[in-house]
Amino acid sequence: MSNTTLLQPLLIELLTEELPPKALNKLGQAFAEGLRKVLAQHQLLSADCKTTDFATPRRLAVHFDAVLGQAPDLPYTEKLMPAKIGLDAAGNMTPALIKKLASKGLQDTPASALIRESDGKQDYLYAKGVARGKALAEGLQEALDYALTHLPIPKVMRYQLADGVTSVKFVRPAHGLIALWGDTIIAVQALGLNAGRDTQGHRFMCDQPFSITSPDTYAQQLLEQGKVVASFDQRKAQINQQLQEKAQVLNATLGDSPEVGALLDEVTALVELPTVYVGQFEEQFLQVPPECLILTMRLNQKYFPLFEPDSGALTHRFLIVSNMLAADPSNIIEGNQRVVRPRLADARFFFDTDRKVTLADRVEDLATSVYHNKLGSQRERTERVRHIARYIADQLGANVQHADRAALLAKADLGSNMVGEFPELQGVMGAYYAAADGEPDEVVRALRDQYRIHLDQPVSASTLTATILFIADRVETLVGIWGIGLAPTGERDPFGLRRAALGIISAFEQLQAGGFLKTSDSTTLSLPQLLQVASGSFSAGVIADTTVTEIQAFIYERYRNQLAQHADRNVVDAVIAIQPPLHQVAARVEACAGFAQRPEAESLAAANKRIGNLLRKAEETPGAIDNSRLNEPAEKSLANVIAKLGPQARSQYADGEFGASMATMAQARDAVDAFFNDVMVMADDPAVRANRLALLAQLHGLMNQVADISRLAR
Repeated sequence: MSNTTLLQPLLIELLTEELPPKALNKLGQAFAEGLRKVLAQHQLLSADCKTTDFATPRRLAVHFDAVLGQAPDLPYTEKLMPAKIGLDAAGNMTPALIKKLASKGLQDTPASALIRESDGKQDYLYAKGVARGKALAEGLQEALDYALTHLPIPKVMRYQLADGVTSVKFVRPAHGLIALWGDTIIAVQALGLNAGRDTQGHRFMCDQPFSITSPDTYAQQLLEQGKVVASFDQRKAQINQQLQEKAQVLNATLGDSPEVGALLDEVTALVELPTVYVGQFEEQFLQVPPECLILTMRLNQKYFPLFEPDSGALTHRFLIVSNMLAADPSNIIEGNQRVVRPRLADARFFFDTDRKVTLADRVEDLATSVYHNKLGSQRERTERVRHIARYIADQLGANVQHADRAALLAKADLGSNMVGEFPELQGVMGAYYAAADGEPDEVVRALRDQYRIHLDQPVSASTLTATILFIADRVETLVGIWGIGLAPTGERDPFGLRRAALGIISAFEQLQAGGFLKTSDSTTLSLPQLLQVASGSFSAGVIADTTVTEIQAFIYERYRNQLAQHADRNVVDAVIAIQPPLHQVAARVEACAGFAQRPEAESLAAANKRIGNLLRKAEETPGAIDNSRLNEPAEKSLANVIAKLGPQARSQYADGEFGASMATMAQARDAVDAFFNDVMVMADDPAVRANRLALLAQLHGLMNQVADISRLAR
């Protein structure tokens, strides 16, 4: 049987030093995808070939279950160039044609072998033939080169090969390469390595290299001889199962924090033969805020803290994912307990030491902490946030003193020992210290919640101060960072301004949901005014003059993108176009979506677009309507409809009944259609023309109270 029909499994393994754990799974998947892509392009894989990727701390590997040793020959047709350009008068090939053939690898093709065909306009030259299929060795070398150069490597390192002269670049030094097709070694190279069949197992539980018999025995041999679970997903499932079983035996849980899943991925990338053991620490450490203990266990030690199933309280036990399977694991457990104890002791020391100084007494220390060289210190920033917070509190009828106090203390914990050791605990520690100092509950909560990404619950009286600080902090960040020329560009947003904008949007939504911003109220806490107040908190000349306008547009654009994921884009555009109060946007989108479904919508949207064009072209701003100049029956009828529907639509709009207001104006369709059928707007008489434009301007204003419905026109 020839290699063009013989299908055998293929194994590729690259043995390395320890790979970056947080990138390991993606590296394994990308390695497999890169190999498969090129092998498939060369038609070396069967149509139903199954690909299995493997990734361990020290290896990337891929198994293909049906691979050809030689790709099938395939007919080809290459369109070259017009015959008059490719051949001279004597029928010989021109330099241009010779160059074209060489570029396609057809340099040995004689002129007599070329086909002349017309494309309907002129004669073209074509090269036709049968291309010999790629041999696996050649195709695999291309695939390997491609896969290695397209890996999502976090950081490349350069290292020297054994010859002491050659150096290569890769994520980590590579020590071995396997390329097996069935039981045959495929002669390929990578990173200075020649392919073979030998590999290494567990760093501590397998001290001798061993040979892989065939691709299909790889995973089993690696487990039985090498003490390594090759599959990332299989190791992850084993770890998770062991964690859950141990937790259940101890009547505890791993908690529902998203950090649990991230830690599970990380430890999967750190171990080759996972085994879970139970550790514990002295219960006296539980007097320290649990966030400190949880963070040090997860971040520094890669342990899984355990929690009470009912209360969610942290327990003094934790789970260790070890890389060693031991008959007597006591040394492993005791060693890990010895390691974690000083970390917990440090956390307790930092906490006890920090509490000797009140949070308020730490505020002045912020004067030596630089926020940004163009925006001053954290202390100066604190005063800006206080100014903005007081304004917001006054607008919402909230406790101004609580808002001001929360803003004053918000960044005070940055100088604490605990935050210095664990920056991730900013705000969290401030809340603990504020509570210990006897600060009001609303202030404590505001400090704890200030770093949330967005608000997802209606604002209540107990969370109002927290919401005020949340908004003030993000508005100050947006205005300050944007104002000194650091607006996001492309995918770059190092200061998180997009996230800040979405956070502000969520806060306005939840203020509305909690009843602090009413749909019928368009003046309380207006975004333009809020941005102006924030801009005014900076020293003169620091912020660019266009900052407020640009940020306002930026926030509405973020809102547009967010809403367009769930609502009709035209409807969203219609609402965002008029930049209504943020807390009204959702209600207006709902109303506009309902209007768009009405039978009158298409006609009125088209008419509205026409009116807008007429008003933009008008030389003068339309004034008041002069009824004595309404001569045509259709314009009189439209004026009567406006007089009848206008007050009702305005009243409904003022009450926040946006859907009802739009439905009321939908009744004007017949009169609008008749007007445009029977009336010449741009009349020769200037007075008549001006009066008709005034009539349309009034109609335009009524129809566009809720949204710019011209955006609904198809």
